[in-house]
Amino acid sequence: MLRQFLGALGVLIALIPDRVVDVFEAIAVKNPEENTVHSWFGPLIRVEGVVITLAALRDDRLYAWLMNVTGIVGAVLLFVPQLYEQIAGALVYENPESVEWNEHLTDGVRVIGAVYVFLALLDRRRRNGV
Repeated sequence: MLRQFLGALGVLIALIPDRVVDVFEAIAVKNPEENTVHSWFGPLIRVEGVVITLAALRDDRLYAWLMNVTGIVGAVLLFVPQLYEQIAGALVYENPESVEWNEHLTDGVRVIGAVYVFLALLDRRRRNGV
């Protein structure tokens, strides 16, 4: 069931990458109107959606790899959430120094990290037949 959900999520991300960025900004950034998103970021999000969809719906090894990476990223988000702000700012925005993150972003990033680790562990158990 997780694979189908991820496949559907990947399709959604691939179809509306600009809306995904808008939602991200509404949740994470205090001053989105004062920041300019890199022009290549929307297409990058679209590619991410395609990769997630293909991994979830087609290939067991690619899906396993994706879930392993998800678990690793989740652990980083859980234990070093401030790193997310540094990486996301530089990845998403032309001038990352001007980004004002919402005050509860760190807590949200930790929760997302915990969910990623949990999902990766569930998938690992499934693959190991436990």
